[in-house]
Amino acid sequence: MKRTLITLGLATLLLGAFACERRDGGGPTGSTGDGSGIIKVGVYGDLSGQTSSFGESTRDGVRMAVDEINAAGGINGRKVEIVVEDDQGQPQQASTVVTKLINQDKVVAIIGEVASSNSLAAAPRAQEAKVPMITPSSTNPKVTQVGDYIFRVCFTDDFQGAVAAKFAVNTLKAKRAAILGDFNSDYSKGMTQYFEPEFTASGGQIVARQSYTQTDADFKGQLTNIRAANPDVIFVPGYYGQVGVIAKQAKELGITAPLLGGDGWDSPKLFELGGTALDGSYMVNHYSTDDPSPAVQKFVAAYKQKFGAVPDAIAALGYDAMNVLADAIRRAGGTDSAKLRDAIAATKGFPGVTGSININASRDAVKPAVVFELKDRKLVYKETIQPSGAATGAAPAASPAAAGSTAGASSPGTNANAPAAEGGAGGSSANTNTNAK
Repeated sequence: MKRTLITLGLATLLLGAFACERRDGGGPTGSTGDGSGIIKVGVYGDLSGQTSSFGESTRDGVRMAVDEINAAGGINGRKVEIVVEDDQGQPQQASTVVTKLINQDKVVAIIGEVASSNSLAAAPRAQEAKVPMITPSSTNPKVTQVGDYIFRVCFTDDFQGAVAAKFAVNTLKAKRAAILGDFNSDYSKGMTQYFEPEFTASGGQIVARQSYTQTDADFKGQLTNIRAANPDVIFVPGYYGQVGVIAKQAKELGITAPLLGGDGWDSPKLFELGGTALDGSYMVNHYSTDDPSPAVQKFVAAYKQKFGAVPDAIAALGYDAMNVLADAIRRAGGTDSAKLRDAIAATKGFPGVTGSININASRDAVKPAVVFELKDRKLVYKETIQPSGAATGAAPAASPAAAGSTAGASSPGTNANAPAAEGGAGGSSANTNTNAK
């Protein structure tokens, strides 16, 4: 009996030691805080729901970055392994899969999501566990406000919404705007929150406000009301799945006012759904695949060869997020969570695909935005708009060409530690780059 108890006691001690080792970073085959072993990174997104194109593009962008990192010898000699989870585009599921990535898979960092509602649901889990999370493309300002372990490599809706409003007033010469937004989307509500005051402060008038939900398929009632208000522009801060259908139904109703939206439109499926009905619409996005920069063109060519498709902005941002994380791990000297958090926060002048990435005090990226016109199933570059404080006429890395595109790209680089652009991506902090074309 005594021998049995001693054996059980030894087994308990061994299990306890193993559990502690797993909590510290994953054991011999996982990531450890002492700079050895495989580095596990979690990736979550919608791979089977309403916005599955977003999740697929993010996953592929991250995967391409990881393949390049590993082919070059890894991070400080350590290989990277990604663990991908499908949140089905549902906030509750996003929270669940991130909890799994942290507790079961023992990842050292997390990349995701695209939809702000899903990032907002998952971010508290990462913050509580002190596991750094980088969202490639959630633009709602509230996401990084969850806590000091939450970051993003894209601009925010206060900047993006202001860019759309300034473009409507200054370039489209619009005086009257209608808004057709997704009632349940944090992204859509955030864009509207910043578009409306910027548009009205610039002398414009909001003449109609209509809403829908992501599961709607018929928008003709809302569009009929908008038509009666006779707007010069219709702001549609939604996702591609609804925007394509809205464009078709607007044309069927004889509406001639252009549609205007943001990066939520960006998907190869947008033109499949909307076709030529989208011609004459405008979209704020992150970068252009027609940027002549050698780094951008190298990325685009490599992505096409690997996945057989042109990389949209979501793929490019996923690629950037992984490379920013890799650069931070190198500078942190390992994957200790606090040191890694500090290294991500210190990112300045990182040469990303989507422009030079500077993480500000709010853990947001300060970057320019690009406006495209949709024409003949292509994105045609119109202009670049800089955040406040950026030098007028300065381009992100290289000025995009005025040609057809999907959104853009580049190869991994190191942190150049260049000074950050002054000012934030604030609501009225948008300066038109008059030399961009």
